[in-house]
Amino acid sequence: MVKVLKPGFYSSIQDFGRFNCQQYGVPYSGVMDRYSAGLANVVLGNASDLAVIEMTMTGVTLQFECNTFICVAGAHMNPKVNDRLVEQNKPIEIHEGDVLSFEKFEKGIRGYLGVLGGFLSKEVLGSRSMYKGITKQNVLLKNDIIEINAKTSFSMNKHSLIKVKDDVFESHFIEVLKGPEFDLLTQEQQEFLTSNIFSVSKNNSRMAYQLEERLENALKPIITSPVLPGTVQLTPSGQLIVLMRDCQTTGGYPRVFQLKESSINILAQKFTGDAIQFRLLEYLK
Repeated sequence: MVKVLKPGFYSSIQDFGRFNCQQYGVPYSGVMDRYSAGLANVVLGNASDLAVIEMTMTGVTLQFECNTFICVAGAHMNPKVNDRLVEQNKPIEIHEGDVLSFEKFEKGIRGYLGVLGGFLSKEVLGSRSMYKGITKQNVLLKNDIIEINAKTSFSMNKHSLIKVKDDVFESHFIEVLKGPEFDLLTQEQQEFLTSNIFSVSKNNSRMAYQLEERLENALKPIITSPVLPGTVQLTPSGQLIVLMRDCQTTGGYPRVFQLKESSINILAQKFTGDAIQFRLLEYLK
């Protein structure tokens, strides 16, 4: 078991999300940055999609009630065990009674905590991902108790040599494919989207990232159609909205781009004022 002493600003349990229930209007949810969450699991020898704790902007403080191993990945967040700094992206041995805490984030805004065997919160519709209206709570709260398995066996050397990609924090390029309505834009509009640098507005969340710069737009709304995490919508006012993991399942705005999976991970680590630039990829023929 693990006890939440301090929940942080916005911390929740997430795995890779819910599938095969979007026809009922259920969002996918799941970790915002799959690469970093998967890394926290794989370092421990877990399957990459096991449930982790996702922390946004500030970290949790946890007390462990059993022996285990953990791994911290994602945003650079200075993890500490019993007030002593420990390394990220490495297995960390935890003993019963140890307290895990974090200092200020230095790079990126979302950090991930994996534990040997994954966090064992209740599954709903095939996922442990917290989402308001689907699970009992959507964020961790003080004094929550989370079930984990006590350590059985673990080989420190077997999983400690994984190479870590740090470009998720350094790159501002967001690779995209044409959305279904992209070709309805004029040549000038298409060039504007792919040649300009955009900045993340203050309206950014697990549901969507809105961008500050606007595109003059005369396209009419479309018949309500499917959307996915990574779909870029263009509103009548010319605002670009990049849908993220907790997004709705349908929308009525033209869909001008679809982000690659790796680009969703990059954008998930951006915050208000950060710059991004779309890089259009061609479909393979």
